[in-house]
Amino acid sequence: MSKEKSACTKGFVDGTIHVDVKDYYGKKLKTSSDLKTNACVAPAKPIPAFIRQALKKVHPEVVAKYYGCGLAVPECLEGCRILDLGSGSGRDCYMLSDLVGEKGHVIGIDMTEDQLKVARSYVDYHTKELGYKKPNISFVQGYIEALTDAGLEKSSFDIIISNCVVNLSPDKKRVLAEAYSVLKDGGELYFSDVYSSGKLTEEIKKHKVLWGECLGGALWWKDLLELAEEVGFSPPRLVTASIISVGNKELQGVLGDYKFVSATYRLFKVPKGNTKPCQVIYNGNITGVEDCFEFDCQHTFKMWVFFTGG
Repeated sequence: MSKEKSACTKGFVDGTIHVDVKDYYGKKLKTSSDLKTNACVAPAKPIPAFIRQALKKVHPEVVAKYYGCGLAVPECLEGCRILDLGSGSGRDCYMLSDLVGEKGHVIGIDMTEDQLKVARSYVDYHTKELGYKKPNISFVQGYIEALTDAGLEKSSFDIIISNCVVNLSPDKKRVLAEAYSVLKDGGELYFSDVYSSGKLTEEIKKHKVLWGECLGGALWWKDLLELAEEVGFSPPRLVTASIISVGNKELQGVLGDYKFVSATYRLFKVPKGNTKPCQVIYNGNITGVEDCFEFDCQHTFKMWVFFTGG
């Protein structure tokens, strides 16, 4: 590791926000029932049957220590190489390890030792549960602001997912830049997170519980659009969104009139060069969305039916 990278990583390691988040998710929270707000809400739309089946195979302890919001599962994952930012107990990773198949691979990165311990404890269990000859999943300790420092290669992932984690970072732009760096050309960042109705006050940002509950570090949604463009991504495409009710009078008093949503966006690392418009025909070959593919909240592709004369 170069001196420049070491210094950069040291800045994140020494940051009080990272220390507080690791303490919150590693020590204070034991199960999802310990959360103090409703920020970690159910997905905005029904979970497809094939994903529900994959989730049923995940070990109960892994599920109990899951603290995500929304659902970060894009389509057409067979054989893909996927990275999960802030993988926590590994719930999404284990679900994805089923969806990518034995030839695909899933890596989860997290900074919290206690969460990683849970995730790593069940690698053999899930390998056997899925009937694989060898694991197609691994977990790395590191920071989502420093992916290459954690040993992840540039341009090596087809898809990156994240479930209610980016808001916990003190440097969202660096998270997006690192994600862009390790994605292949044409790759996608598909993530769920919490967004605010405006720029939050310093009082809210410095509130340890609100930050741990994914509210104190929430981006104003317009800032996401700007940051994505600055690091090179295509314009973010909104997939789903649902309003968050805090459900805690004391914390709501601190938040005042701010509103929050759980939203899923998809960002693409579009290869440089030809960006001319093109016509798209959907042939219905994506598992779970054979008849109708909802690309985002504004674009839906129905299966093209071919007729032959006779």
